[in-house]
Amino acid sequence: MRIVCPFCGERELGEFTYLGDAKPRRPAADAGEDAVYDYVYLRDNIAGVMSEHWYHGGGCRTWLKIDRNTLTHEISSVEPATGAGARQVAK
Repeated sequence: MRIVCPFCGERELGEFTYLGDAKPRRPAADAGEDAVYDYVYLRDNIAGVMSEHWYHGGGCRTWLKIDRNTLTHEISSVEPATGAGARQVAK
């Protein structure tokens, strides 16, 4: 699998580290234990297209949000992830 980084171009998978599903949001500081448990341990295992976070440690060191089909590994979009120290693209 090859990923087209918006900053470095097409790269091999070995340059990237997979974090997981990009949908879960960290609960508020005053959220209860149940909300924290759900955030840390409960994840959907989607068979199809899902948004994922990947880190380009072997290149620009940017967090990316990648839409990928988990069945075919086809990547439909790659963009900088918001937060987590992601580099912002000037528009």
